[in-house]
Amino acid sequence: MGRAAVGRKVVRIRDGRLSERADTVAAEEPLEIRLNGRPLAITMRTPGDDFALAAGFLVSEGVLASADDLRTIAYCAGATEDGVNTYNVVDVRTAQGVTADAFTLQRNFYTTSSCGLCGKASLDAVRTTARWPLAVDPDFSLSLPVLASLPDALREGQKVFSRTGGLHAAGLFDENGVLQDLQEDVGRHNAVDKLVGRALRKGLLPLSRGVLMVSGRASFELAQKAVMAGIPMLAAVSAPSSLACDLAEESGLTLIGFLRGTSMNIYAGDWRVGLPRDLSTR
Repeated sequence: MGRAAVGRKVVRIRDGRLSERADTVAAEEPLEIRLNGRPLAITMRTPGDDFALAAGFLVSEGVLASADDLRTIAYCAGATEDGVNTYNVVDVRTAQGVTADAFTLQRNFYTTSSCGLCGKASLDAVRTTARWPLAVDPDFSLSLPVLASLPDALREGQKVFSRTGGLHAAGLFDENGVLQDLQEDVGRHNAVDKLVGRALRKGLLPLSRGVLMVSGRASFELAQKAVMAGIPMLAAVSAPSSLACDLAEESGLTLIGFLRGTSMNIYAGDWRVGLPRDLSTR
């Protein structure tokens, strides 16, 4: 339980020379999320912080909004026919009066580590109404030097990636570029869910003064997860999708892509970035 990396023997070829050696690969196992005893979703994830992952997933689904909405999260004993607890099934019990909408309850969907939207019936179903409008705070902005520092800070915090090279990362920063939390997972959406779930359980939602930095691209789903957690800014080292840009425009999310050193593209919400007045737009 909780293994983020697994040892494997490999045949290594370098400059035409063969050798056998031990290597480390990122662990990937299925996690079934049950809601009040009923199977809801299966995601391929890196074991660890499974309770936070489940809680964060339900934030993005619009089921949970605060720690008070959550009664218990537990691994399911006897998850297999022979009664063995695999630590790959968790059951989330909500507080009295907290319910999921009919669409959420009726669908059982499979989520791969690369695509968290598999099984969604329609785009409209994904656009869950956010609990908190993204804050318009004139005192909240990030300077270009602070933004430029985020990718290196994220990379430095990726302890398991340095051993395996096979994990995505999501980091939560404040407006001064100070890292508040970091999670790694084979799925970028899982890493974000773990961040959000930890914040929910600590009573920190909405994360209205946070910046979400991800190691890969900025998909629609990651933009949605930021909006649902009340995070006003999403930055990625790679490209955003067109739907992520659309959602950012609609919701007021600041969306930054290709953030690499001092270079970046701001796709929406540039008013949260402290741009120099003499910056040329030619």
